[in-house]
Amino acid sequence: MTMRAAILTASDRGSRGERDDQSGPALATWLAEHGASVVAQAMLADEQPEIEALLRRWCDEEVADLVLTTGGTGVSPRDVTPDATAMVLDRVIPGFAEAMRAASLRKTPRAVLSRAVCGVRGRTLVLNLPGSPAAAVENLAAIWEAVPHAVSKIQGDSEDCAPSAKK
Repeated sequence: MTMRAAILTASDRGSRGERDDQSGPALATWLAEHGASVVAQAMLADEQPEIEALLRRWCDEEVADLVLTTGGTGVSPRDVTPDATAMVLDRVIPGFAEAMRAASLRKTPRAVLSRAVCGVRGRTLVLNLPGSPAAAVENLAAIWEAVPHAVSKIQGDSEDCAPSAKK
């Protein structure tokens, strides 16, 4: 089964047409190269209610198995993507954000400023990624090996995570 992905870019300037979205298309290309199908893409201003509403819709209507956000994960007053994400998640999966920050710290000390939140709503995995195209792709690549397994488990796969040892 091909994983269905949706990408939300949070950007005030992008939503006003003052800047082209580069991170959304970069993620879409990367996902396609890794066997996922991008079924929805959107750009919104950094407005928490609007971000929450779109995340709820994509997850509750099962538009995608995986929802990626890009942008708005820092400490600027308008960076509200993690706040919006936290409001809609049923369960947080801290390991994804921890792994992304750890991988990013090898490139920049500013990675500690990431407030990315990752988790589950319904049957959908939601991951916050940075707004920079390179950083968004690097962060997704850092955790990708676990993403298909997580999606499978979220959607009800009951098989053991690891084969049991023979006695």
